[in-house]
Amino acid sequence: MSSSQHFLICSNVWASYPSAALDATNQPPEQAPRLPGVGKVTEEKLAKLEVKTVAELRKLDLPRPERHFGRYGVRLHELARGVDESEVVPDRPTQSISVEDTFEQDVLLSETEPMIRRLAEKLRSASRKELRIARTVVLKLKTSQFKILTRSHTPHSPPSPCEELTDIALKLTERVYLGPQQRYRLAGVGLSNFREREETTARPALFE
Repeated sequence: MSSSQHFLICSNVWASYPSAALDATNQPPEQAPRLPGVGKVTEEKLAKLEVKTVAELRKLDLPRPERHFGRYGVRLHELARGVDESEVVPDRPTQSISVEDTFEQDVLLSETEPMIRRLAEKLRSASRKELRIARTVVLKLKTSQFKILTRSHTPHSPPSPCEELTDIALKLTERVYLGPQQRYRLAGVGLSNFREREETTARPALFE
């Protein structure tokens, strides 16, 4: 992590900006480069730990964020130190695409439908840029305890219309069994298992 940059933890994003862009009040510019990361609920929990910037998060010993956020706390601890072991492979074919968003407040599973519908529409729009065709629909949910769940389905033929993609994503919620009172803070919808068009011949339905 470059010492010439400052980072601010804010709703739905990690915002980074050059130190030279700070004004006398130590505030970031309105148009700051943004990275996805911290949602509103996580931001509020970090504030209770008196953490508002990555610099402040970096000062915390690992046990403290891990105690409050579980495995996600470990990830936050690593990101604050610029640690990311993800392999960078340039120009590789798309393996998956997804969109996700954080609810303004934690919601019940039965209340996730409007968000899932919006995400499916955004995902379908994004997928039109791909030359290859996705075979599998993926639903992602994060609980209020930061547990991440994924459910996927590979239909008989590639999901093409937005309505079909949406229907599959919504049906996948029926395979989430955490009780009616469980609340969720984030939802995501994705496409994976991309194939060349000539490879996407009809296959038997498959749940993964």
